[in-house]
Amino acid sequence: MATIDYTDRRRMRLDVEFHFAAAHRLPRYQGPCLRMHGHNYRFFVGLEGEVDPATGMIADFGEIKQVVNEKVLARADHQALNDFLENPTAENIARWLWETLAPHLAGLAEVRLFEIPDSCVTYRGPGAAP
Repeated sequence: MATIDYTDRRRMRLDVEFHFAAAHRLPRYQGPCLRMHGHNYRFFVGLEGEVDPATGMIADFGEIKQVVNEKVLARADHQALNDFLENPTAENIARWLWETLAPHLAGLAEVRLFEIPDSCVTYRGPGAAP
């Protein structure tokens, strides 16, 4: 059996993956995305911090999921993103995710949003964990 040094408080990172389906149109884009269409979005919330020696965790996965469900998914899943974002590009959605979650998730380091399976935007907002 391996021995774990519970006093080792080096920084670690955890990522939690989420999904939602939503429609949007890009009012400032001259092309097919000017028309209403939908995506199955996938995004990761990345937190960084020191491992708490008492719990052995940076953060509780369940608490992260609860915050994201309440603050993001309840508002965005199966919705028209233009109803609350004027220009819902992937970049602006990622920034909205950050601004929505940062007050509720200590150690938030980045949000990575996939609008299509092979392309993503990564946002590290003000106050991001170093």
